[in-house]
Amino acid sequence: MSELLALLPAAGIVVGPHDEVIEATAIARNLALVRGSRLAVQELLDLARLVRQDQQLREQDLVVSRGSRATSTFLSLRVAPLGEDLILLLAEDQTAVRRVEQTRRDFVANISHELKTPIGAVSLLAEAVEDAADDPPAVRRFANRLGTESARLSDLVGQIIELSRLQADNPLDQPEVVDVDVVMAEAVERCRLDADRHRVSLTVAGTSGCRVLGNNRQLGVAVDNLVENAVIYSDPGARVVVAAHMQPRSDDDYVAITVSDTGIGIAPAEQARIFERFYRVDFARSRSNGGTGLGLAIVKHIVAAHGGEVDVWSQPGQGSTFTIRMPAHLHRGPALSEQPDSGDGEVADAGHPDDHPDHADHEELIR
Repeated sequence: MSELLALLPAAGIVVGPHDEVIEATAIARNLALVRGSRLAVQELLDLARLVRQDQQLREQDLVVSRGSRATSTFLSLRVAPLGEDLILLLAEDQTAVRRVEQTRRDFVANISHELKTPIGAVSLLAEAVEDAADDPPAVRRFANRLGTESARLSDLVGQIIELSRLQADNPLDQPEVVDVDVVMAEAVERCRLDADRHRVSLTVAGTSGCRVLGNNRQLGVAVDNLVENAVIYSDPGARVVVAAHMQPRSDDDYVAITVSDTGIGIAPAEQARIFERFYRVDFARSRSNGGTGLGLAIVKHIVAAHGGEVDVWSQPGQGSTFTIRMPAHLHRGPALSEQPDSGDGEVADAGHPDDHPDHADHEELIR
């Protein structure tokens, strides 16, 4: 019986005539369904007694609560009699499946809400253009607004497609060596026009020669999004620094890519949610600059798919530092960079920030 239960993908428990647990798989104990020689979940015990009484197989879904702060476990149960005295309980953990389904429902609901605004605006502006046919200045004004809303709708659809593509692609299946210097330089160059329009200076700094394994395009998208956000949420005259460093750790060397700004900063209460899909700290500023609320969610997904992590240090009024950390590809040792800044002619020495940069580290990054 033990060997047979061990072959099953579900948690297996055999209950004896006195409600004692005769056999339980490791999965059942890991799910905390069994404690010692007893069932730890009252609903399971009640179900086992009912099946013993009428000798009828039962199937049931069960939500096991682990307390107010713990995540509930969703189980799909099959309970069957084994002779007159023994009861077999098979429990499949459906928690991950339920979580994915809930995430998908939330995502669809959020998309519907986000698409409704620009679609509605396009419809209203089209009617306004038609009604103002005899007023050329009004037509030009409405047409300009129509173009803005169309561009916003196009950006949103593009971001949704990008996120869907990322979720279907594993960058570590066929990884390539990615030159971090090139990724940062290209990201800064792509954001240069927006930075000039906002009168924000862009600087590349740090250590040259850093390399990681992964997908060059995806990492370019991640750094692009961080630089673009830094520019959008900075006031005229601010400075944005993009830097890379090697960070030795006990298990391996890591590459840290930091994007630091002297912008408006993020309140502590907001920092835990900024990587959620469609979440915006400053909705008005984000909307006026065409933000979709998906940029940081895409960054988080890309970095996680590369075996890394992303976090943020920020203080309102002092700016923010976003840090991407990924395992380094130690093809050759990094050398100290002497790159001239392509924006204002200066080179920023960003040093080696700690895992959680404090105010002094941030000041050094943007000095």
